[in-house]
Amino acid sequence: MLSLIKLPRVFTINQVPQVFHEDGIISGYRHPRSSATDCILSLFQLTNETLNIWTHFLPTWYFLWKLLTVVMMRDVWHDSFTWPLLVFLVSCCIYPLASSCAHTFSTMSARARHICFFFDYGALSLYSLGSAITYSAYVFPDKWVNSLFHQYYIHIAVVNTVICTTMACYSRIPECQLPKFSKFLRTVAFAYPYLFDSFPLFYRVFLCVGEDCTDNKANILHHTHIALAFLTAFLFTTHLPERLAPGSFDYIGHSHQLFHVCGIISTHFQMESVEQDMVTRRHWLLAHSLPITFANTLGAAMLCVVISLAIIFLFSMRLRWSANQGKIHRDKNPQSQAATKGCWCH
Repeated sequence: MLSLIKLPRVFTINQVPQVFHEDGIISGYRHPRSSATDCILSLFQLTNETLNIWTHFLPTWYFLWKLLTVVMMRDVWHDSFTWPLLVFLVSCCIYPLASSCAHTFSTMSARARHICFFFDYGALSLYSLGSAITYSAYVFPDKWVNSLFHQYYIHIAVVNTVICTTMACYSRIPECQLPKFSKFLRTVAFAYPYLFDSFPLFYRVFLCVGEDCTDNKANILHHTHIALAFLTAFLFTTHLPERLAPGSFDYIGHSHQLFHVCGIISTHFQMESVEQDMVTRRHWLLAHSLPITFANTLGAAMLCVVISLAIIFLFSMRLRWSANQGKIHRDKNPQSQAATKGCWCH
């Protein structure tokens, strides 16, 4: 069937606008004005985005299966202790799906590319909040349970979600003029919430000594998740191996593909460790920890979804305004068109 369909052609880095460029990737680019049909057809040909898409699209179904398993096997409607796990698993389904959709449709136009990744960033921030909610419910070391930090931990995580979604979306504005600054902002937007969320975990597995340190079978899973998380961050920030040999990893083996794979495996071990803690510590936590309510689980997540969608809407409106201003500027100064082509929303 696919042999009868003409697949879209691919281009080199010199044939696409700057906003589509990737460090160390020379070829395999799709047309910067692809139709939705072309974007979907590109799933079945080898481009520099193909494995980026599939390495997140397929795991979405795995996490969805895990979510449905929890819903069917546990009394989630009456057992509020399972609500943090539900929020986390929903976020685990959303972030790879949003990423795969962003990579699929990001070549419809420069404006579409920005909007696609706005949703991707919002989904990652929601995943960070989902992690914080499960950590608060199941992972906090015994010593810190019911502490002042524990009581305000979710509140701070909600604020972090809003700040980091905003920062990540804003990072696309100076991307062409200040690419290093843009990458720095985006890295901070992803790294800061992870480090904050994981602070209780880091204390538990690396620093805590003596009694009340929550040393159980989940700790080895936590160690594996942390190691993979830092490997994921390393790949995202260094652009290795393609930076060492530009053009050699255009289609298979570049850092973003490895970043996706390591990130998914890290999330898997995170899910396993959280579930282990939930089962092992259930009776103690129900007796000693903060009560799990709608407000500090599902309510917090839904609030952040609404706020993140509002942030995405505002940045999308800025795109439209910027495009209109750019059109007026180019109409008045035709010579400036080449200078602005490919940046922000042009």
